[in-house]
Amino acid sequence: MRFDPVARAIALDLPGPSLSDNRSHESRVRAALESELGQPPLLPLEICRVLPGVLPSSGYKVQALVLDGPCGWETARVSAAGGSLRPYGLAVDLGSTTVVFYLVDLGSGEVISTLSKSNPQRVHGEDILERILFAGQDNGLETLQSEVIGLFNSSVREITAGQGMRPEDISFIAMAGNTTMCHLFLGLDPGNICREPYIPVVNRFDLIRPGEIGINVHPRAWLYCFPNIGSYFGGDLLAGILASGMHLREEISMLVDVGTNAEVVLGNRDWLVACAGAAGPALEEGILSCGMSARPGAIDRVEIDRNNLDVTFHTIDGKAPEGLCGSGIIDLLAAMFVAGLVDPTGKLVADRDRGRMQQVNGEWAYIVAGPHETGHGKPVYVSQSDIKNLIRSKGAMYTILNVVIQSVGIGFEDIGKFYVAGAFGNYIDPKKAVIIGMLPDVPLERFEGLGNAAGTGAIEALVWRKTRKEAEKICDRITYLEMNVRGDFMNQLTGALFLPHTDLARFPSVDEMMKQQARI
Repeated sequence: MRFDPVARAIALDLPGPSLSDNRSHESRVRAALESELGQPPLLPLEICRVLPGVLPSSGYKVQALVLDGPCGWETARVSAAGGSLRPYGLAVDLGSTTVVFYLVDLGSGEVISTLSKSNPQRVHGEDILERILFAGQDNGLETLQSEVIGLFNSSVREITAGQGMRPEDISFIAMAGNTTMCHLFLGLDPGNICREPYIPVVNRFDLIRPGEIGINVHPRAWLYCFPNIGSYFGGDLLAGILASGMHLREEISMLVDVGTNAEVVLGNRDWLVACAGAAGPALEEGILSCGMSARPGAIDRVEIDRNNLDVTFHTIDGKAPEGLCGSGIIDLLAAMFVAGLVDPTGKLVADRDRGRMQQVNGEWAYIVAGPHETGHGKPVYVSQSDIKNLIRSKGAMYTILNVVIQSVGIGFEDIGKFYVAGAFGNYIDPKKAVIIGMLPDVPLERFEGLGNAAGTGAIEALVWRKTRKEAEKICDRITYLEMNVRGDFMNQLTGALFLPHTDLARFPSVDEMMKQQARI
């Protein structure tokens, strides 16, 4: 891990004043810090006010907290030596569904605590568009901002209390989120993000004081928001680029982050192309009949024996099943397709398994776990409507990937590494995603899960000072494709609305597998 943090605690043993050395308190502290930092730091007026009391009473043995602010190093605190002064930062992945907080010891670079919370804005809509529309109502924007700021403050209190700390001990925050989430967080009107010509209020944010938006941490702390690149290409994906390192390597890589939207980056150290589009809603909690986030009790793995149709599944933490997370529904659809329980159009083949095929709410559904198996006493199932929604999502995902590679004149075979980010990337089985035609048919060893890449990038922004400049350089050289205005997307989508695709030449391994099974 690269380590040069944005906050440092520095012990100073200053020479006392004399007739031969009658420098001011400020000059004495500034010179000592300059010798440690390589540049003179700012000493704000409020810091200078405490020096006449702190320096003499401590025998001129003090400790200083310095932060890497917009104009270089600046002093945030000076206190007597021997106290518990230590720099801490908070990295935040501000997702539309889940917000994850990482408490980082900036003296060591260690993540000492992690906290995951549901985004309270979800009551106003699961997807970004619904929240943008709500923000346009009377007091809508103020409500959305207040909810997420309230979550920040309660989470800061919880995560610091768990370590015997106070919120004031956090002196730097690095936050990554999509374009809309950043706007709502900062109280900026997101209304034009979803309207032609798709213009955000801000793409590149200056450092701000958290207190300006009501976040209660150290009064001189700084908040860094990763820059956005497009209306649907936010700082969370930029943080993912940094986490993957794809912008530093010669080989061509592709980064895919599937959430409410599918966000894609293609390129290497010489060039980067990115786009985003709606592709992930069917994988989100609240969209599927029995969908849930990847938490304990979520079915994340499913197998179906093609001969006797027996179902086996795995749940996160081994708890009784309560629903299906994104990777679970992908596994399930792939297994059902291979077992002949669903045809290439996505239609359930009810006669194939009369025991598990049942009518639920007026339509056919496939029962994965019966009421006697689940933690809530209700069946976990996938309905015909769920499958149609998933096929639309997976088709959009594949089409987005295909449009991006076509825009630079290469094929999937030219890509050396496929990074899959987000909670989705923690659990997905690439083989199953290929079977349903969601990801391209390439050697499986090319796929690599990045986990919470946005969180990893936010942590790097705290422990490596040059991250901010690195992010700006990426912004300067990335080309953003606005998927909303590309006619070829809709033209190609039709063929992808089948399992795995109408053109089986695109999925040779799936075609061969199905042919072999047909011969058995």
